[in-house]
Amino acid sequence: MPANTANTVTNPKAEPDTGAADGLTQQDAHARLRSDGYNELPAARRRDIAVISLEVVREPMFLLLVGAGAIYLLLGDSGDALMLLGFVFVVMGITIYQEYKTERVLEALRDLTSPRALVVRDGVEHRISGRDVVRGDILVLAEGDRVAADAVLLSCNDFAADESLLTGESVPVARAAGTPVYSGTLVVRGLGRAEVTATGAPAGRAAQIFDAMIPMARHARPEEIARSVLYLASADSSFVTGITLPVDGGMRI
Repeated sequence: MPANTANTVTNPKAEPDTGAADGLTQQDAHARLRSDGYNELPAARRRDIAVISLEVVREPMFLLLVGAGAIYLLLGDSGDALMLLGFVFVVMGITIYQEYKTERVLEALRDLTSPRALVVRDGVEHRISGRDVVRGDILVLAEGDRVAADAVLLSCNDFAADESLLTGESVPVARAAGTPVYSGTLVVRGLGRAEVTATGAPAGRAAQIFDAMIPMARHARPEEIARSVLYLASADSSFVTGITLPVDGGMRI
């Protein structure tokens, strides 16, 4: 339960003198957690090696190349057929390995967007898991903290955040009271308090970017796969000649 994850922080030096509100009560926070859900990215269907392998094998370009190898076998040209099929299976193995690594990277990124957070509840600071942060919580932010959810700064002192996770820009962005801070960004300077405006997948900019990354990270372009096989097989042009593949909207060898 969320109540078991909180522990009181007694370091007064970490608290900026901002006169911020006492925050939510524990009862209100638990009620919002039940209604809004946890502050975390949606758990996409995890793909194991078997699922990844099946998806790769069903790739149309792979099926086309395997079919070409089968035709060579039927024509009695076993040497070229085995060479082509060998290269196909090598590239398939590499693709499966890369897809598996991509799954691990996506899981690590999901963990990164749910850091621990220092919040004010019932007038007392508590360190809780980032997934337990709810809309309306008061975040206490200091240098080195990762913002746990989208929020608006109530007050701050010389505050700046690294938003490179969202924008790609390495220069820290200065923020003033009344301006937003975004989930997943890193505080690099100053102190501040911010009120959480949105949690979880429906709101966070980091969540939106993560969702957009999944299809791009998981799906390789079929024509690039075909080019890899044909490049490996180019040492023996006898079975490459005559194979035409649809690439970039046209038919090329």
